[in-house]
Amino acid sequence: MSETPTIGSTLPRRQLGRYLVDWRTRAGYTQVKAAQLLEMGATSLNRLEKGETGRIKNMVIQAICDLYSVPTDLAEAFKGLAQQANVKSWWHQYGDLIPKNFDVYVGLETAATQIITYQPDLIPGLLQTAEYSRSLIQSAWPDETPEQWEQRVQIKARRQTIVIRKTQPVKLDVVIGEAALYRVAGSRAIMADQRRHLADMSTRDNVSIRVLPFAAGFPDGASMPPYVILSFGHDQGGAEVEPPVVFLEGVVGDMYLEKLDDVQHYYGRHESIEAAALDETASRSLLRRVAKGA
Repeated sequence: MSETPTIGSTLPRRQLGRYLVDWRTRAGYTQVKAAQLLEMGATSLNRLEKGETGRIKNMVIQAICDLYSVPTDLAEAFKGLAQQANVKSWWHQYGDLIPKNFDVYVGLETAATQIITYQPDLIPGLLQTAEYSRSLIQSAWPDETPEQWEQRVQIKARRQTIVIRKTQPVKLDVVIGEAALYRVAGSRAIMADQRRHLADMSTRDNVSIRVLPFAAGFPDGASMPPYVILSFGHDQGGAEVEPPVVFLEGVVGDMYLEKLDDVQHYYGRHESIEAAALDETASRSLLRRVAKGA
């Protein structure tokens, strides 16, 4: 088997590489052994797993998925990732090549070492209580069964382990609009518990939670939509392991931005929002005060 030469790494290729490494590990193969069984060079498989391969043939991905016993739906998702264009701003339309139920973002979130986010109206998923999450899920998927709802709640709970794990927890830097504290999800009791949870989480060394009050107006004169900036740490030489990514969630698809100018623009906007927000201590006090008054 062969692929075209390396032409640079993009997010879809890096995500594909991560999934392939994960499934190879589950299958119990070393990289060398897997390459041998696939009749491809170990160097070629290494490039593929690092996301450094150009156009990738579907037959190559299918052969790998067959060897690793990857389920059919995931194999289709992997082939969809392999077919994405070589672009630095990636628009992922739901159901377009990649199955609708395949969440590209979660894999990216798991790999991040720092997550910066601004949420004007909603509590970020990594900080949601089970009841808050459950109320949103029931509204988003009204036709599902209680068992399916619970499965979604558990999936979100597993995502949150990256924040509370003992070994190298992700650094979480959050600004929440004051509106998010009052927009009710479920009930007043659920919201009171959610506010207390935010206050408690803000005491962790790896978590910063700040509230942008109504009185702050519009930093930089603009109303910013929700965004997430993910970064992935540095190697021993101080270079970024991979470029940071801005994630913008949409109704019919998601946008992933990798261009340096785009990412720097969002970093700059976040600095302005943080400068207008309450500091961490004042934010924690507000959260506890609002929770008591719910």
